[in-house]
Amino acid sequence: MLVYERLVVFVAATTGQGDEPDNMKNFWHFLLKKNLPVDSLCSVQLAVVGLGDSSYHKFNFVAKRLYRRLLQLGGRSILPLGLADDQHEFGCDGVINQWVKELWTKLLCLYPLPEGKVVINEFELLPPKYHFEIKDDFLAHPVNIGCSVTAPNSKSPFAAKLINNKRVTDDNHFQDVRLITFDVSGSAISYKAGDVVMVKPRNVDEVVQEFITLLGWDPNVIFTLKQSDEGCPLPSDLILPSTLHHVLTYYLDIQCVPRKYFFELLMNFTQSDLEKERLTEFCSADGQDEVYTYCNRVRRTSLEVLMDFPSATSHIPMCYLFDLFPVMQPRAFSIASSAIAHPGTIQILMAVVNYQTQLVKARKLAGIIKPS
Repeated sequence: MLVYERLVVFVAATTGQGDEPDNMKNFWHFLLKKNLPVDSLCSVQLAVVGLGDSSYHKFNFVAKRLYRRLLQLGGRSILPLGLADDQHEFGCDGVINQWVKELWTKLLCLYPLPEGKVVINEFELLPPKYHFEIKDDFLAHPVNIGCSVTAPNSKSPFAAKLINNKRVTDDNHFQDVRLITFDVSGSAISYKAGDVVMVKPRNVDEVVQEFITLLGWDPNVIFTLKQSDEGCPLPSDLILPSTLHHVLTYYLDIQCVPRKYFFELLMNFTQSDLEKERLTEFCSADGQDEVYTYCNRVRRTSLEVLMDFPSATSHIPMCYLFDLFPVMQPRAFSIASSAIAHPGTIQILMAVVNYQTQLVKARKLAGIIKPS
């Protein structure tokens, strides 16, 4: 229980219009109980950092409320409240990197290392999240979606058929807005006005093939994952064993803009002195402007970065795949239809965003395609 902990670090995201994430609701309801003594957490040291987006009115609302409530219950903060902003030129990393550095400094003061122990170099290559185990004599499990008898969720999505993709703005209008219609009959999905639908994207086949060719891996290799650390559980929403092609197509976001740790890993993998020098600069505090110019400003994807560092790319161990690339997150869309007027379907309105960058090659990002 929380009251028995000596030190707790809270990372709190704000969703929707100032709402707490689903996995925080029970904890938050418990903290709001009026019968909790005001000194409940008097023996607990804490630090709170929020993940938010300043384009929303209730920026980091959850982290701010959580921080105040923990202090009301007697908690002792060891750091000022950190408020990461996705609108920062470096995204949330713009605040988190410095906040984490201050956190480690404070922790070393409060809890000095035992004699003979030293702090690990921040650029030292750590073991991967998971160990890969190749299964030559196994068949990968098919993805069992589209036949659920209960309402779908993040771990068991429903494979809805795209039945219409219609432009609703005039051809001469600057904004291409589409009315997308999905067939969800047999899914047990119900909705009402104001609800949102979470759409799970996939990577385009051409991009996946480009990735596989670049790294020289066998897309049909069948593998399972083993824990390398008890504190890092296996992904609960990935059916194992699986194939490399399936993971790259449906699970990992290989087209995201890379973050600092991505460059740190490449720095350890490269055998080129020139690449190592550039990657070391990207990972340093003085090199953040270079990272912004090279990566963030032009929205350069992870795959595009790999193309620029061929030595590092050719030496990437497959076991670091889940460390390099984050899990692809579902996109939330407001439902634009009525379940009464359009039973068995869900409609969303989606604006097509096209933008130019300094990169020569046109991009194909994950998204919704036209029905065949």
